[in-house]
Amino acid sequence: MLSRGVPDIVLQIAQVMAVLALSPLLQGFILRWEERAARSAGPSPLQPYRDLAKLFRKEFVLPETASWLFLAAPVVAFTCMLTVPILIPVLTNFPLPLSDMGDILGGGLILTLGGFFITLAGLDTGSAYGGIGSSRSVMVGILAEPTLILVFVGITLLAKAMLPFVVNHLLAGSPAVYWSPAHLFLVAAFFILLLVETDRLPIHSSTHIEIYMIEEGRILEYSGPLLALLRWASMMKQFILYTIFCNVLLLPWGLSVMGTAAGALGATAALLGKFALVGAAVAVVETSQARLRFFRYQEPLAASFLFAVLAIVGTQIG
Repeated sequence: MLSRGVPDIVLQIAQVMAVLALSPLLQGFILRWEERAARSAGPSPLQPYRDLAKLFRKEFVLPETASWLFLAAPVVAFTCMLTVPILIPVLTNFPLPLSDMGDILGGGLILTLGGFFITLAGLDTGSAYGGIGSSRSVMVGILAEPTLILVFVGITLLAKAMLPFVVNHLLAGSPAVYWSPAHLFLVAAFFILLLVETDRLPIHSSTHIEIYMIEEGRILEYSGPLLALLRWASMMKQFILYTIFCNVLLLPWGLSVMGTAAGALGATAALLGKFALVGAAVAVVETSQARLRFFRYQEPLAASFLFAVLAIVGTQIG
């Protein structure tokens, strides 16, 4: 048993706090890169922090038709995003006290639960825009969720386990597995899912343009602190998906091995560096594509589904 420089429970709390505190920074960085790719100055990477602070200072107004579900959805979504960092390698490459509560599939279920409540809240008030956003979200999820499950199946067959720490150790310590076709197909499939789940496909829009609204349509009736919780939860979901993509699949190195304070700080810096690379790639992909009609959303998702199937076939052949 290795002696830890920092108690494991403190590292567990540090992982959750890292997701909580740094998720707006990731959002600001991506927005900045997108504007730079479009040859614009763009906002400061710290702008999401200012936006959240402004929303928390405002009062919220409830629609007359809203039920308890409308109030509960932001809290449930925010709580779900605080739970997932317990299960995945954010700063350490070894399991922490509560990491055995669930595997990758369990983490995906918790992420989906938060989105499910937001979808219900979008329908709850009877708003036309909320209905549009919720229905479109479900339509995209019809293809996205099965593909995500296939990616998890591919990871399971590749590593013979669904625990993210096991997958991290396998890929970090075995170049043959890392450069195998099965793993590369899984990376490609998950990258497309990353674009879908973080609203970066050219069918999405973060503005109030009806024809492109998906996520924005679902939360259009919210204001004040409730809207701040939803936006923060969305940023945390993006941070979590980036963490899984970087620390488990793409760049499984740079995590703390001994659990020291210096190791945790180094892992945080390494994580931000990984996010900078992936965020820049996402910004280039998003800004280099022309805007698509909504009903062409199945094209990238079908490609992701195909990559996941090829990965599963590759694990069986290998």
